[in-house]
Amino acid sequence: METKMIKKRIAAIAAGLLACHCLSAVAADARQVEVMHWWTSGGEAKSLSVLKDELKQKGYSWKDSPIAGGGGEAARTVLRARIASNNPPDAMQMLGFSVQDYAEQSLLNPLDSVAAKGGWDKLVPAPIQRFSKADGHWYAVPIDVHSTNWIWANKKIFDELKLTPPQTFDELVADADKIRKAGYIPLAHGGQAWQEATIFDSAVMSAGGPKFYTDAMVNLDTRAIGSKTMEKAFEQMRKLRGMVDPNFSGRDWNLATSMVITGKAAMQIMGDWAKGEFTNAGKKPGVDYLCMRYPGTQGDFIFVTDQFATFKAGTDRQPGENAFAEAVMDKGVQARFNQVKGAIPARLDVPSDGFDECGVKSMNDMRAALKNGTMVGSFAHGQAMPESSKTAMYDVVTHFFNSNQSSADAVKALVTAVENSK
Repeated sequence: METKMIKKRIAAIAAGLLACHCLSAVAADARQVEVMHWWTSGGEAKSLSVLKDELKQKGYSWKDSPIAGGGGEAARTVLRARIASNNPPDAMQMLGFSVQDYAEQSLLNPLDSVAAKGGWDKLVPAPIQRFSKADGHWYAVPIDVHSTNWIWANKKIFDELKLTPPQTFDELVADADKIRKAGYIPLAHGGQAWQEATIFDSAVMSAGGPKFYTDAMVNLDTRAIGSKTMEKAFEQMRKLRGMVDPNFSGRDWNLATSMVITGKAAMQIMGDWAKGEFTNAGKKPGVDYLCMRYPGTQGDFIFVTDQFATFKAGTDRQPGENAFAEAVMDKGVQARFNQVKGAIPARLDVPSDGFDECGVKSMNDMRAALKNGTMVGSFAHGQAMPESSKTAMYDVVTHFFNSNQSSADAVKALVTAVENSK
């Protein structure tokens, strides 16, 4: 969630924002919808063209406002500045609890009428709706569902070394040793806090399973956070750190994906937006690369959902914003967009036709996890806990990954950080 100071600042300008109806927005072309996002890699940009084309079919042009940065931190900073200057975009990509934060400040355009018309309540999984609604009202529209507990592997390297997808973490460690001895980098990684947190998602799930993950990462139960099981998660992180190359610091995630695509590295632990990079490079699953669940998380689904919220910016802007929301939830758009993006649709009624084997697996995994209650939100991407606690955990995880700190000391630091963040 936003910090208290930011909330107060937003609340202070909200009345003025709504009273002036955002003068700069009024002056803009009412047949144009400005969309702010952080999808700037090749695969991401290509997927957006699907949504742009649908909006054009509805009679509106797309004003692109991309803010580079894989985790979206830079985009969220720019958004706060835009709000403070009474100039929000029409629509903004959001993750986690941001929708509720802005809805509480009465800054968002309610989408209940559009949702009722489209039957969203029956189409969108309940865990996803949690991040679309505030006080039971729709304020955002989900475009996709990603999961973070994936390993992407170069098939040529795996075939050369006669490796099969590891079923346990010990098998992963043994495979990494063989890969290193063969002259390849075992694990492609970008040394950024959000990427290390993404790996931690899988390590926690692998170490303790979905109930433990929920207790520690969603419920913030300090007994779970301070447990020996959490130490095992950090021990996995230490071994994973030994699999990366020395030049990982600051590397963007898509550059790490490229290392797997080109055969410099054998594997990457990353959400399935990485698949969009393989697709954009003309690579095919089962032929050029493998998609496998992080060992110990088979049957579990750690999800990330990208949502678009629309801002109150004057009555003349609302028709375009509503048309944009309808475009996002269009059944055909959800299929085509996610086939390119690497994710799966947020609508449950989209058939698997046209999705590759990794996409079909992800769709089946999500449905099974929904049935079994093992679909849980990603800590790394703000779908598990409030922003303050997430940031505190980020600091501990990335410090551990980039130091010689013991697992036991990391667990103690994690407990303290979470307690101080509440």
